Amino acid sequence: MDARIIEILQDSFFKILIPGLVYTIPLTLISFFLGLMIALLTAIVQIADIKFLKGVAKFYVWIIRGTPLLVQIFIIFYGLPSIGIVLDPLPAAIIAFSLNVGAYASETLRAAILSVPKGQLEAGYCVGLSYVQTMTIIILPQAFKTAFPPLFNSFIGLVKDTSLAASITVTEMFMATQQIAAKLYEPLILYCEVAVIYLMFCTVLTQLQHYGEKKLNLHTN
Repeated sequence: MDARIIEILQDSFFKILIPGLVYTIPLTLISFFLGLMIALLTAIVQIADIKFLKGVAKFYVWIIRGTPLLVQIFIIFYGLPSIGIVLDPLPAAIIAFSLNVGAYASETLRAAILSVPKGQLEAGYCVGLSYVQTMTIIILPQAFKTAFPPLFNSFIGLVKDTSLAASITVTEMFMATQQIAAKLYEPLILYCEVAVIYLMFCTVLTQLQHYGEKKLNLHTN
């Protein structure tokens, strides 16, 4: 590796990392939090078996899971202005990622909630708890343990998926890398560098996932 390549890597590292800290990580956290709220509501609506709302929830999940995330981003950012809804790039990306996470995570949560024995719900009623109280106090904490690993996997996947926000000019890590590559004409080493930075982020998150799983296991032992 010659001196010029080393210099490019050194100079570009923080120029790529800083957008990751300023845009990629906040975009991931906000989108995942909102997605979880959507997912929880969608899962509970389906389990409660209210016909109309259940139909809406199933239709939403079907649409989102059956179409590519990139297409969803383009519809929200480039398509909605044709009907008078104009969004800035960052809010458009947050909406797209949140809706996407919500659809996939809702199925994870629904399966986790259904895995809790029905007797737990009946036990809650027996001690005078309402449906909402029983779900909050008894069912959801148990379901969360089951759902934690796949939900955290979705979170890690979202970190990588945020690179798609570059397609609508959000200046996250991948967009920053594209801009540097366009100036220096060294796409291979720069794209490899941003791949390594994504790998660093995901490795840290994977270790946090393992730690979280151990704490959950200790809590139930």
